[in-house]
Amino acid sequence: MLGSDAGSNAGSCGDTCRIILVESIPEGTTFSDSSMPNPSTFSTWMNLLETVTRSLDITSFYWTMTNEDTRTHEPSAIQGEQILEELLQLSQCGVTVRIAVSCPLAKFPLNDLQALERSGAVVRTVDMPRLTGGVLHTKFWLVDGTHLYVGSANMDWRSLTQVKELSAAVYNCSCLAKDLGKIFEAYWALGIPGASIPVPWPANYSTTFNMETPSELKHNDTDAAVYFSSSPPALCAAGWTQGLGTLLSVIDAAEDFVDVTVMSYLPTTEFSHPQRFWPAIDNQLRKAVFECQVKVRLLAGCWQHSQVTMFPFLKSLAAVTNNRTRYSMEVWLFMVPASAVQAQIPYAWVNRNKYTVTEKVAYIGTSNWSGDYFVRMAGSALVVNQTVSQTSASTAAGTSIIREQLQVVFERDWSSQYSANIGDIERWESLCGSR
Repeated sequence: MLGSDAGSNAGSCGDTCRIILVESIPEGTTFSDSSMPNPSTFSTWMNLLETVTRSLDITSFYWTMTNEDTRTHEPSAIQGEQILEELLQLSQCGVTVRIAVSCPLAKFPLNDLQALERSGAVVRTVDMPRLTGGVLHTKFWLVDGTHLYVGSANMDWRSLTQVKELSAAVYNCSCLAKDLGKIFEAYWALGIPGASIPVPWPANYSTTFNMETPSELKHNDTDAAVYFSSSPPALCAAGWTQGLGTLLSVIDAAEDFVDVTVMSYLPTTEFSHPQRFWPAIDNQLRKAVFECQVKVRLLAGCWQHSQVTMFPFLKSLAAVTNNRTRYSMEVWLFMVPASAVQAQIPYAWVNRNKYTVTEKVAYIGTSNWSGDYFVRMAGSALVVNQTVSQTSASTAAGTSIIREQLQVVFERDWSSQYSANIGDIERWESLCGSR
């Protein structure tokens, strides 16, 4: 349970927070010389591990920080192994380490979690299949109740060197860290064997930071309104803005453009049986284009594990635009290159980013865009609203607000050699959804 200060988060946040984009760029993937790299996931995790003095809470889908599971003897796995080795030392240094992880699946080894438990970390598995019919798909770190990391990267060595990931790191921001900590505490409580979802959730899991009353703070010396969303609805205590409602509101509030990058896009459920039509996000994108003349660009992931049913839906979105309409809806695919050797690494070489950027908002999430991720699976997102001009947003030392950083990443990927229009079937058909 949270401490006595759990509910004291109303109003503005006095911290001067620093929010930065964090990326994993797969080996062999290169962009133009003018593209400025963001800090890597590996360097960010190492920085957080060097910073921690009291407590580290991590929530994740699964753990494979070495490449024992793939038996590929891949040299780049050394980054994941180094992170794991640092984590194994923390408890001996007096740091309290807690890990909330989804109920293990047969294909995921338990070696890392068992080693962490032997080192003194406390691990709880959350039986999401029993509780909601989904999995714990959230990925975030909380450090000393002051710093945090949230985004697409799993606790997987491939997420450091073999998969394209995007996340956010937030430093010196206790108000946001404490708020995200309430989501962790909910997972932690549900990790007790036989636990059930409380109805309603006790008050100490609630928040006053949400879509209607976000936290008002300074981010890189610029005013910002920030909050977290959470999924699924059953795991949301009072005050939390649910994941779907957040995403729909971000799209609805856009007046100029909506740029989206997501690995998987389906206006259906994806893992439930039978599958159901689930057009909530799809309808909102079409509404934005049709009613408000908003320009939408969607960049979806393309790899051999893509659902083949995704592509007809993407083509349908793209068909909103033609030479006789004024609507602007563009759909492209991003393909991460892999050599013959690299292609032997399973479940790698894909763009797993899950974000949206508009002229007002940066949204960085942990969920793909299909029904199960918002109805059954645990996920979260960081939402930063900064409706400031381009000139007033510029700060000293060349830093910029997170919305601008995210827009730069989108433009870089959209115009890169790895992107192809959904209409250019010859470029992508043999690479996507071959299963």
